[in-house]
Amino acid sequence: MNELVPAVAFPPGEYLKEALEAREWTQVEFAEIIGRTPKLVNEIISGKNAITPTTAKEIAAALGGSAIVWLNLEAAYRLHSSGEPAPARISRQARLREKFAVREMIKRKWIEASSDPEVLEAQVCKFFGISNIEETPKLAHAAKRTGYPDSLNAPQRAWLFRVKQVAEAMPAAPYSEIALRDALPTLRTLLRAPEGVQRVPAILADCGVRFVIVEHVTSSKIDGVTFWLRNGNSPSPVIGMSLRLDKIDNFWFVLRHEIEHVLKKHGREEAIVDADTDATTTQKQDVGEDEAVANLAGADFCVPDREMTDFILRYNPLFSEEKVVNFAKRMQVDPGLVVG
Repeated sequence: MNELVPAVAFPPGEYLKEALEAREWTQVEFAEIIGRTPKLVNEIISGKNAITPTTAKEIAAALGGSAIVWLNLEAAYRLHSSGEPAPARISRQARLREKFAVREMIKRKWIEASSDPEVLEAQVCKFFGISNIEETPKLAHAAKRTGYPDSLNAPQRAWLFRVKQVAEAMPAAPYSEIALRDALPTLRTLLRAPEGVQRVPAILADCGVRFVIVEHVTSSKIDGVTFWLRNGNSPSPVIGMSLRLDKIDNFWFVLRHEIEHVLKKHGREEAIVDADTDATTTQKQDVGEDEAVANLAGADFCVPDREMTDFILRYNPLFSEEKVVNFAKRMQVDPGLVVG
């Protein structure tokens, strides 16, 4: 709804002048009444000086009525005399920063800072592949976590599109489901030491999976994502991870979780965004069926559920370092996965 703006606004001093004339008071006399100088009263009447909250109270006390009336008259006059309405570019800049995580994107150098609003807007549009800021970015998404919002917020959307941007720039071999399944035992051997993480990108690349790590964006809470790009005539899977929690157990759980999404061909129609991924939540009633399957695969990959349950039942609540280390050796994993 449009605001109603008067065509003409008079200085409130004119109303004050009329009030004084009606009472047959001079400006000097009125100045004496309110304890002000005649110069100030004259400047208010001529519009050279604004009515402040204090003078509004004094005028109201002398003439009756409310100080608010005089302040409103002053505000209306100043607003009307300020010229043209606020530039449309201000509204567009506000909309730009409301809808997109501009500050975070500049901070990470995904786009460059610019004092020119049009340059900044053009960079954001190019980043998201849109023609204008009112257009919705085309990469679909579906957050499967129970209780998670149906739509991504600005930081989450920026993170997701950065993963896509990096993935599109990566060379990729044709995807092979057989190769990826055959690679699982090799990946499992890497759980023995933290250094094994370094081999993951090359192993997945050989299977035709683009593996991308993008630092999490503040308040995004995203751990991983799975989606597919076109690679010639065939789909090419992408696994993105944020390393948000920066823990060895979280890394391997999320990775295996996302691999399961790829193996099950999840995310071909819309990206599977995994937020607050938790290895302890595996039941179908807590999460969607696809997520439950991926959670079970991730948990069993790190430490088989039956083995972990047996270990806990045997030693709970006294888990000594020696027992944890020995159990980790038997499971052929880093102790951090057992503790995690």
